[in-house]
Amino acid sequence: MSTAPEPEPRAPKPALVFDDPLDQQSSDDTDRGWGDRADGDSAADLKRFLDEKPPHHL
Repeated sequence: MSTAPEPEPRAPKPALVFDDPLDQQSSDDTDRGWGDRADGDSAADLKRFLDEKPPHHL
C-alpha cells in the first residue's frame, strides 16, 4: 500500500489592511523633490535649464 506525501505547509496569505492610506507618508511627501540632485551645483542647474528650455521660451 502506497502512502501519499504530506502536503507542504502553505505560506499565510497577507492580511487585508483597512487603514486610511492618506494618513501614511508617501515618498512624494518628503522634502526632496523630483529630480533633485545631492550635489547642488547651481552652474550645472543653469546649464541644464538653458539646454532643456523649450524653443518658445527663447
